Amino acid sequence: MRFHPVALGGGLPHIPSWRDLAAVLLVLGILILVGAGMGQMLVPFTPAHPARISLSPAALPLYCLHTTLRMLVALAASLLFTFTYGTLAAKSRAAERVLIPLLDVLQSVPVLGYLSFTVVFFVSLFPGSELGPELAAIFAIFTSQAWNMTFSFYQSLRMVPADLDEASRSFRSSAWQRFWRLEVPFAMPGLVWNTMMSMSGGWFFVVACEAIAVGDFQLALPGVGSYVARAIEERDLRAVGWAIVAMSATILLYDQLLFRPMVAWADKFRFEQTAAGTAPRSWVLALLRGSRWLAPLGVACGAALERSGRLRLGMPRRLRPAIRWALPSHTIDIGWLALALAGLGYAAWELLHSARASLSWSDGATVAANGALTLLRVLVLVALASLIWVPAGIGIGLRPKLTGIVQPIAQFLAAFPANLLFPVAVFLIVRFHLAPKIWLSPLMILGTQWYILFNVIAGASAFPGDLREAAASLRVRPGRWWREVMLPGIFPYYVTGAITASGGAWNASIVSEAVSWGPTTLSASGLGAYIARMTAAGDYPRIALGIAMMSALVIVMNRLLWRPLYAFAERRTRLA
Repeated sequence: MRFHPVALGGGLPHIPSWRDLAAVLLVLGILILVGAGMGQMLVPFTPAHPARISLSPAALPLYCLHTTLRMLVALAASLLFTFTYGTLAAKSRAAERVLIPLLDVLQSVPVLGYLSFTVVFFVSLFPGSELGPELAAIFAIFTSQAWNMTFSFYQSLRMVPADLDEASRSFRSSAWQRFWRLEVPFAMPGLVWNTMMSMSGGWFFVVACEAIAVGDFQLALPGVGSYVARAIEERDLRAVGWAIVAMSATILLYDQLLFRPMVAWADKFRFEQTAAGTAPRSWVLALLRGSRWLAPLGVACGAALERSGRLRLGMPRRLRPAIRWALPSHTIDIGWLALALAGLGYAAWELLHSARASLSWSDGATVAANGALTLLRVLVLVALASLIWVPAGIGIGLRPKLTGIVQPIAQFLAAFPANLLFPVAVFLIVRFHLAPKIWLSPLMILGTQWYILFNVIAGASAFPGDLREAAASLRVRPGRWWREVMLPGIFPYYVTGAITASGGAWNASIVSEAVSWGPTTLSASGLGAYIARMTAAGDYPRIALGIAMMSALVIVMNRLLWRPLYAFAERRTRLA
């Protein structure tokens, strides 16, 4: 008698396919690499005997691993900050009056400004451990990532379609349910693209974050940034070439393993009433979903997240009477404003009191003149970048296949550190006797112009397909299509990109207004060059003065230009 396994009740055991083996090996490999990289953060650290950075190409894979892990940790912290800070600013009018100007200030403070005042704190917090310098570098990278993501999330929360919000309230959804089932999904496409841009922004400043030099304090953490800094110091073009190759490979890897799956996953949150023509794809996401071993784990995690999003969390009942009898909104606004002005006044008084002995009125005049020069550069460069990348971003974002091709290329260009172009810039300026004040300026926008491109691509990708089909069926002419359909549709995203590009340009002025290649140093003058020079000298009063001037100029620019554009976008281009 022949027995069939099915008849006995269980069927044949599952034989692992190549998808199962490939998915498991991929996940295990990533976990092993992460564990090895994290172990480096806990080794002993002695400031008198720092680790020597090797220029051997064989050291680059490990350096790339360390740098990528620092940026991923900073990215996770940025995401947590974004959800908390952006939500509070978008939901509370009183909090918004303080938090958004504060975000302007935080965005305007350059990376070197944070490092100047935090590296000693972190090193003293964990004496004798590599964890202190690592946290200082991670915090500096965090400051180059978080503001862009927060602005994007804040803008998305303010632009949630009114009909969807009313439908959610009609179902009596709690604030927790509306946040996770409506607001976060609506913001997800733009947030994913800005997360990619923030990761690239970390690469742009990685040299300053890993090769820390503040006065007499010199520290080089193992990473690509320190490798590039030493290659520039020794004028080693071969090492610079190897760094470019290693960066290219690293960006391609984490794009395929992390960001392409995120883009493909976030496509399901697009706000439209007709099916998209072509959805973005990811071979990693398809591999994980096709694995019989890992797919159940993903389903379980998704179900757990779905249940947590359905929880009816809300305000405790005993606090509701206090909320009902709360002060009028205008009284709260006056209180917030008074508190903010008191804080600013106290900070200004302390700055003047501590710097009175070492600063003079001539220092103020010097900083003001340098600030005006950098402001002019920022305005001109952002305008030029907008003219180029807004139409290009719309054309790319409306074509999903082209988006998949352009995304990794744009990520690499956005991540490309300006320091690697210093040899070319210095050589050309010296060779042709060019004016550094003019020809060093493009280095400022080199990394920050991509904020505009990425946000415009995100806006065009999220633009509802039914509106495009309606415009096509009405045979709207090209000129009118640009003015009344597409430009208003992506305008909120453009404003977010322009704000972060402007802030990034101010930040980039630190490394682009004063460049060096070996013993040759060129200065374009400006506030960035001033802060870089004072940081190298360890002159803390003048560092604080330069940062204060940069923060003031960014706040004035945001109040007079970008905030009115934000209000216009919310009032006139919101999907109702």
